[in-house]
Amino acid sequence: MILPEECKQTTRSWFETLAGRIIAAFETLEDQAPGVLYAGKPGRFVRTPWSRGESEGGGVMGMMRGRLFEKVGVHVSTVHGAFSPDFAKQVKGAETDPRFWASGISVIAHMKNPHIPAVHMNTRMIVTTQGWFGGGADLNPMLDAARSPNHDDAVEFHAQLKETCDSFDRDWYDKYKKWADEYFWLPHRGEPRGVGGIFFDHHDSGDWDKDFAFTRAVGDTFLETYPRIVTRRWDRQWSEAERREQAKWRSRYVEFNLLYDRGTTFGLKTGGNVESILSSMPPVAEWP
Repeated sequence: MILPEECKQTTRSWFETLAGRIIAAFETLEDQAPGVLYAGKPGRFVRTPWSRGESEGGGVMGMMRGRLFEKVGVHVSTVHGAFSPDFAKQVKGAETDPRFWASGISVIAHMKNPHIPAVHMNTRMIVTTQGWFGGGADLNPMLDAARSPNHDDAVEFHAQLKETCDSFDRDWYDKYKKWADEYFWLPHRGEPRGVGGIFFDHHDSGDWDKDFAFTRAVGDTFLETYPRIVTRRWDRQWSEAERREQAKWRSRYVEFNLLYDRGTTFGLKTGGNVESILSSMPPVAEWP
């Protein structure tokens, strides 16, 4: 996929627009959360620009610590430059030419109420001597009772992702769900991070317009689906025991992101903003 500059700028603009829409939707949820359970002033996002060197792009880190969203990040970045020789060998299309361009959005929400699952979504476009889309979304329930694939939240989350994938290619959901099941797995514990979703990388069907439309649809589906899950669960009261269980499962999130997450590795290897990369960590986690 040889991409003209117009494709890069169109993609970047989409990621930035989507981030703005997600931030607005999450701030609205902060405003509307029932005050009997979520006391205090509704949170607001703080946007912090950052740059990669003097002329190699950068991004905006958006963070909110609120009464409903205990910690949530919505980040966008567009960076370019050259991979280190060692890392270039690991990236598709960079073996002979280490130059790259990358743009994307990353979202991670950790909720105060343990009955509301944490969630992750990211989509991106990367260009080396080749170009492709990547990303995905996965749901991370915090209570044992909610970690079944037959739980209402998991069923709805997967149903919406399947509908989105099927509208482009009926093989994509099964393919990308399987990839998510394998990717969001903790080998050292022999257990999944959550109830999965979809994960895709090196996505290049040969039709850039179709692939970009699919990438946009993944973001739109996330924005339509997750707020419904939040509002369905936000009036559930919780106990201290459930908060401790939440902290236990949050520790699994830390372990995955630090040990296995591709996005964390890519960001650190390409001189990304360390604070935004590691902002995916939950505000509180516990180990035995």
